[in-house]
Amino acid sequence: MNSRIPQDIERQYFDVIVVGAGINGAGIARDAAMRGLKVLMLDKGDISSGTTQWATRLIHGGLRYLEHYEFALVRESLRDREALLHIAPHLVKPLGFLVPVYDRSARGPLMIRLGMTLYDALSFDKSMEHHKMFSRDRVHDREPGLNTEGLKAAAFYYDAQVEYAERVAVENAISARDHGATIITYANVERLLMDNGDVKGVQFTDVLEGESYTARAQVTVNVAGPWVDEVLAELQRPDDDENVGRFMGGTKGSHLVVDPFPGAPKGEALYVEARKDGRPYFIVPWNGRYLIGTTDLRYEEDLDYVSASEEEIQYLLDETNYVIPEARLTREDVLFTYSGVRPLPYNPEGETGGVTRSHVVFDHAKGESAAGGKVTSASAEMPQVGGLLSIIGGKLTTYLNLGRQTTDAVFKKLGRKAPKSKSRKVPLPGGGTSDFAAFAAGFKSASNIPEVLSERLLKLYGVRAAEVLRLAGGDPELLTPLSPNVSVETALIGAEVLWAFREEMAETLSDVMLRRTMAGYGPDVGLDVVEAAAEVAVKHIGWDRERAEREVREYREWIERYTPKRYRERESARA
Repeated sequence: MNSRIPQDIERQYFDVIVVGAGINGAGIARDAAMRGLKVLMLDKGDISSGTTQWATRLIHGGLRYLEHYEFALVRESLRDREALLHIAPHLVKPLGFLVPVYDRSARGPLMIRLGMTLYDALSFDKSMEHHKMFSRDRVHDREPGLNTEGLKAAAFYYDAQVEYAERVAVENAISARDHGATIITYANVERLLMDNGDVKGVQFTDVLEGESYTARAQVTVNVAGPWVDEVLAELQRPDDDENVGRFMGGTKGSHLVVDPFPGAPKGEALYVEARKDGRPYFIVPWNGRYLIGTTDLRYEEDLDYVSASEEEIQYLLDETNYVIPEARLTREDVLFTYSGVRPLPYNPEGETGGVTRSHVVFDHAKGESAAGGKVTSASAEMPQVGGLLSIIGGKLTTYLNLGRQTTDAVFKKLGRKAPKSKSRKVPLPGGGTSDFAAFAAGFKSASNIPEVLSERLLKLYGVRAAEVLRLAGGDPELLTPLSPNVSVETALIGAEVLWAFREEMAETLSDVMLRRTMAGYGPDVGLDVVEAAAEVAVKHIGWDRERAEREVREYREWIERYTPKRYRERESARA
């Protein structure tokens, strides 16, 4: 029996099985475990290894949702944004957004002002300042790199940024585990276990070892994101129309990462309307560089391998070069790209931007929504079965509300009174301080490590930074950056590798690089440190040489989808 999987897994009976360990699954597992339910969370990959790691990394109210009259969604988003600023202050921070208004813009200054006023009204309990409107001259003084042709005015407002969305999901999973949940990654749910027309659990396969198991529960929550329909494959009625009973119809979003460039916004993000198709996109300071995105294209291809097309890359470059003329960005300036599929409800009609971003907690016993928005007509074709909820949609910003609503629905199905949710009030593991700035100052003064390392550890681990240092045990080898390029974003130390494996449920080197230490999102996508990180695992975790080489190889193969600059240069040299 694999040590990752409890020996008595098949003899246990859970209150709820959560299928999917993205931000929504992890949030549901945490909320449910905090309220006393016996929880099992499974994912065919790692925590946050699906849609969560492909986000634009913003915690925002959804300003553009106002034009689709989704006021409830905006209010929900703004309330959760404020909560996240308090329970995860090391990961979620305020960020200013400048919205330039041009004569070609679909919405003029007056309409923008009205929208901003409504946005402020819906965020009446926020801790950030209200919006401001700037004249053309004021905008030019503030951001001289902006294209002034046809520029009329600009709005400025605050939302929030989560540079490392993956770590929010990881900390939710850690909190769920600490409250008694069982978390098993690399556990692929093969089928739902049926008993007299009700779902009574799942059969899953250990992806790493190949063994098969069953796990039983009174309620199963399918929160597999774009893969929701795969989990439901057995329940969907056979028909000539492959879309009968279909829930999900996600759209693809791609992003570029570039070094700082001439004319780039200083300390704030740009929220720009693309001239080609009118779609809003962002130019955001991120991880010491700039993140540009996103696109929004219907996607019907492989969900497990999504990459940015050259057309998408050029689209984002062209639009950025137009709004910031001196940027002159080319394909060679792109350090890497990433793409993912939004878990949106199936809706083949109309513009992709008009597809609702609201979520639905779908109760299969009733064939209707238990919470959230309306159910799509296609999902009404599903057979009615008990013991099963599916989550349609959902976004990073509103995972707290989704977790609360879903847990309430689970309690209702269990026939038990639901205790009040505390997930909005209780800090995540790295946020357990009433004054993070004071804690950070104290940590820096008390630790005997360079400031760049202190900054890095605080940024990733919050109040647990001291625990990461203690794990090193004063070993200078574990406290020395593994990369020759030392910065807050790249200064990975060996102690972090150990921490990821021993304390944060990492199973593979890719887990460590991409979803724990975030070293895979440096300018070299972790290629500068991946071998050194594997050596730490050899020396301190007990890996043999064969495993270390295999894990390095698999990591390198995995990030090919990012089209990293180093790989492109290598291919160019070969040619």
